[in-house]
Amino acid sequence: MTQKAEFSRFVLAFIAGFIAVLVFHQGLLVLLHAINFAPRPPFQTTPTQPFGIPQFLSAAFWGGVWGLVWATITVGWQVNRKYWIASLIFGAVAPTLVAWFVVAPSKGLPIGGGWQPAGIITALLVNSAWGVGTALLFSWFMSRQVLNR
Repeated sequence: MTQKAEFSRFVLAFIAGFIAVLVFHQGLLVLLHAINFAPRPPFQTTPTQPFGIPQFLSAAFWGGVWGLVWATITVGWQVNRKYWIASLIFGAVAPTLVAWFVVAPSKGLPIGGGWQPAGIITALLVNSAWGVGTALLFSWFMSRQVLNR
């Protein structure tokens, strides 16, 4: 893979992860909040520290970073049933565990969202939606070589 192709691959992975937060992650949160399952509403605009960026844009940025991780571990993979299952599992597990055991404690919040069942299920669902959404967008971008035109 040339340096240009590799760079394009990672740009597309970041974009896919970023958009997947806005569409799939927050989209599912819209539905879960609408049925009163998720107490936290989607598209939170509360500023994050230290830069004051709205929470949903911060989440989208980190979704892009996780998209880079996805692109790194799936180099050379075929887009088949295993790819989709892996995207679901990766999305549900990796970002959720980091949020629970690294991010939450660093912000003075309880690990695992305080082990509230609705919070646990919500995190797993929205992050798995993000994982599948990222994989979908990334594979679509790569199949069309979006940046190589």
